[in-house]
Amino acid sequence: MSASGGTRAIVAALLANLGIAVTKLLAWGLTGSSSMLAESIHSLADSGNQALLLLGGRRAQRKATPEHPFGYGRERYIYAFIVSIVLFSVGGLFALYEAYHKFHEQTGPEGPHGFDSWQWVPPTVLIVAIVLETFSFRTAIRESNHVRGTASWKQFVRRAKAPELPVVLLEDLGALLGLIFALVGVSMTLATDDGRWDAAGTAAIGLLLVAIAVILAIETKSLLLGESGTPEDVAKIERAIVEGEDVERVIHMKTLHLGPEELLVAAKVAVRPYESAAELAEGINAVEARIRAAVPIARVIYVEPDIYRDAGQPDPAARAAEAAPPVADPGPGIREG
Repeated sequence: MSASGGTRAIVAALLANLGIAVTKLLAWGLTGSSSMLAESIHSLADSGNQALLLLGGRRAQRKATPEHPFGYGRERYIYAFIVSIVLFSVGGLFALYEAYHKFHEQTGPEGPHGFDSWQWVPPTVLIVAIVLETFSFRTAIRESNHVRGTASWKQFVRRAKAPELPVVLLEDLGALLGLIFALVGVSMTLATDDGRWDAAGTAAIGLLLVAIAVILAIETKSLLLGESGTPEDVAKIERAIVEGEDVERVIHMKTLHLGPEELLVAAKVAVRPYESAAELAEGINAVEARIRAAVPIARVIYVEPDIYRDAGQPDPAARAAEAAPPVADPGPGIREG
């Protein structure tokens, strides 16, 4: 994923959510709609989340230190995981609490009732918000298409090594669906003068945000634990290793993402016989150069040269020991030293 593409999507979502949050808060203050309050908190949480993603991207650019020799690339994963927690707690759980509170208010002694005044405000604000959120969602889709390739959207969200675009995509999708739920709840409340519809819309928003937060937490947890390179990158690296005459085959290899754009490669390779250590070092350097040319994000590379042996082939040291003549027993009367 290009860093600039992710940043554009984040900034577009941040500006849209800030504007939407202000109008929703105004609508809630005029009408007391629980759906509008839940959506206001949702937009504020999303704004904070986008700020966290921008902060994580900035902190991840710090150079490696002796204490952190592989750099700070994973900071982007940490901040994406924090985003899932914020979305779950501030967005989802708050909306569910507000729905519970609103529903009990509607089933109290006064019975169900709609909005007291400014009834035209909530649907107007929600329709405008849907339009603004659509532009933000379109930006995220356009930037994702630049790097998604032939993968489906589900595969893109699950396999992406850069967390920003999947996070913004799911947040924008959740925001659009949440606005639709709120619009249905508010419209039904206006039509029936029954605020339980408003509470139902708020509950739907809460359940939606909790579900999205859980998906984000699962995916970012996997990135935090450490994921290997994509199958395409692994295949390119293996081909690059055996392309030259210096390596006979790959014995085994492991890859690990140190960050979205930084891959660690550790490989044990079977090399041809060399006359000197200098020739061996030159061959290993050639292998590393081919790996970096094939997969530019492979920035940390460790190649261990070895001699390949089949499973049934004995170890050379053991074979030499078997071929050596037996040492005669000096007898009980002779001792060393």
